Amino acid sequence: MASILKNIEFAQVLSLKDSVEYAAGQVVSKTLVQNNGVGITLFAFAKGEGISTHESKGDALVYALDGTGKITIDGKDYILKEGQTIVMPAGHPHAVYGEEDFKMLLVVSFPEKA
Repeated sequence: MASILKNIEFAQVLSLKDSVEYAAGQVVSKTLVQNNGVGITLFAFAKGEGISTHESKGDALVYALDGTGKITIDGKDYILKEGQTIVMPAGHPHAVYGEEDFKMLLVVSFPEKA
């Protein structure tokens, strides 16, 4: 059976925050899993960079790995620092912005299709 994980070493102790690098003026992402049920992605936001307001069909858990980010949900801003987490609920407009250089792990759980 093929693994659903990609872009990550198996049977090794890893630091997730060291698994994606900052790039000046960019948002860098590394997809670990993407299928109909779940998406797991690492992101590195250079200071001042972001992802504009959008909605997702799944609930999205953000875990801050490094730096400081601003998460906007339904027009309300939340500041997230290393070690903190927030859930962006499905169907609600949200955005992510690097207040400083900011790394995060994004886990999106999509609803089962009937």
